[in-house]
Amino acid sequence: MSEFPITIYHNPDCGTSRNALAMIEAGGYRPSVVEYRLMGWTRPQLEDLLAAMGARPRDLLREKGTPAAELGLLEPAVDDEAILQAMVDHPILVNRPIVVTPTGVELCRPPKWCSPCSIGSRRRSPRKMARW
Repeated sequence: MSEFPITIYHNPDCGTSRNALAMIEAGGYRPSVVEYRLMGWTRPQLEDLLAAMGARPRDLLREKGTPAAELGLLEPAVDDEAILQAMVDHPILVNRPIVVTPTGVELCRPPKWCSPCSIGSRRRSPRKMARW
C-alpha cells in the first residue's frame, strides 16, 4: 500500500462515493475515510476545503435527496454565508465524494476523476464537475 496521504469525505450510501473509494483502494492507496454525515462539518473545515478547491459553497451544494429546496437554498439570492451555515447544520447538503491529497482537493464526480495523483491538476469548476 502506498503511503501517499489521501482523505476521502465519504457517504457509504452513495454509489459514486463508494466507486471513488474503490478506485482509490484499487490503486494501492489506504485513504483516511471520513463519513461526514456521522462526523458532521465544522465551518473552518468547509472553508478550508472550499478555498483549496477555489470553490464557493453553492458549487458543493447537493440538491438531490437533501433539504436544500425546503431550506430555500436553491434561490439565487441566497448568499454563501447562509449556504455554508446550512451545510454545517445539515451535512448531507455537501456533495460527495471530496478527495484531499497533497496535490489538491476535488469533488470526484464522476469517480473516474479520482486518480489520486491527478487531483488538483484539473482546473474545472466544481459545478461543472458535479454535472458531468
